[in-house]
Amino acid sequence: MISSLGQPSIQISGSDVVLRQRHATPIKGRSFLLPFLPREKAQRSLISVQKPLHLVSLGVGNFGPVKNDHHHGKDGDGDLVKCGAYEADRSEIESASTQPSEAAKKVKIGIYFATWWALNVVFNIYNKKVLNAYPYPWLTSTLSLACGSLMMLISWATRIAEAPKTDLEFWKSLFPVAVAHTIGHVAATVSMSKVAVSFTHIIKSGEPAFSVLVSRFILGETFPVPVYLSLVPIIGGCALAAVTELNFNMIGFMGAMISNLAFVFRNIFSKRGMKGKSVSGMNYYACLSILSLAILTPFAIAVEGPQMWAAGWQTALSQIGPQFIWWVAAQSVFYHLYNQVSYMSLDEISPLTFSIGNTMKRISVIVSSIIIFHTPVQPINALGAAIAILGTFLYSQAKQ
Repeated sequence: MISSLGQPSIQISGSDVVLRQRHATPIKGRSFLLPFLPREKAQRSLISVQKPLHLVSLGVGNFGPVKNDHHHGKDGDGDLVKCGAYEADRSEIESASTQPSEAAKKVKIGIYFATWWALNVVFNIYNKKVLNAYPYPWLTSTLSLACGSLMMLISWATRIAEAPKTDLEFWKSLFPVAVAHTIGHVAATVSMSKVAVSFTHIIKSGEPAFSVLVSRFILGETFPVPVYLSLVPIIGGCALAAVTELNFNMIGFMGAMISNLAFVFRNIFSKRGMKGKSVSGMNYYACLSILSLAILTPFAIAVEGPQMWAAGWQTALSQIGPQFIWWVAAQSVFYHLYNQVSYMSLDEISPLTFSIGNTMKRISVIVSSIIIFHTPVQPINALGAAIAILGTFLYSQAKQ
């Protein structure tokens, strides 16, 4: 608003008022009284401003005739105060106070990412150690889900975490997600029991290709041309890494491929079935683990069975010693923790940022596993891995 005021004296006051020049730093509200005018007349005129103002101009002098009943003399004589201002948006004033919260949010996301990657690296290391000494991936997968389910049930019972409010419809919607999650989890564990951790994750970096192909030919979705072009380095890099892998194993390769396909369907079912559901983040993954455990347990017993597990357990203990029990416990705990943190971070960031974070996670796992397990890598094999990972990054950018 623009105000022209002609008064013997003018006092401007307000509650929590901000008076500032355009683009200037805000100052706290206060009263302004012209010093050259009598104070007893100053109290006659009061302008109460309830909203913040930007001052455009402020002048004192003769600016033209202004009718004033309280002024003695001719119209237009005397001192005139002309104040040009416009009302400021409240959010503009508050933006400065919100900046620390934005910075805090970035720090929080950074902590999520760092924790997610670190937990994933630790899980993959202990998981591979367990599978090398105890090659029973179905039981190992079951223990991972059982540990996470137990941890969350205790958290809900002790009120460390608030228990989710679910109904039958929620569990019905979650069932296909849990089936796909179970298949993907077991297939990845079978893969890592047969081949190097680095090779499994190189093949799993090809998941975007499965996502596009399933969405295109089964769901009928279309994508921009750059998305399709980004699949070329993904597929080419994975193929190059596979044919040059020194310890190639078909079961390990197919396990990683099946895991990719299963996780694509898990994401599709999750998006379709969980719309409008209030359960998310940590509790969502907890419910997913509990249902997946119920699905997996009978199949694990049928495929491997208690007799094989008992015999293998004794062999592993005799070869490794009591620390083998720590390996099993660690891989089970860290599996749940890294997945829980990833779901919690997904609540805070966009799917694109999550996808980029997932790509960087694979790089950290591949590099760390090669160093720790002394995995022999040929230059051409490393080139294939780099191309596949680059393609995954380009895919995430093209899909933005």
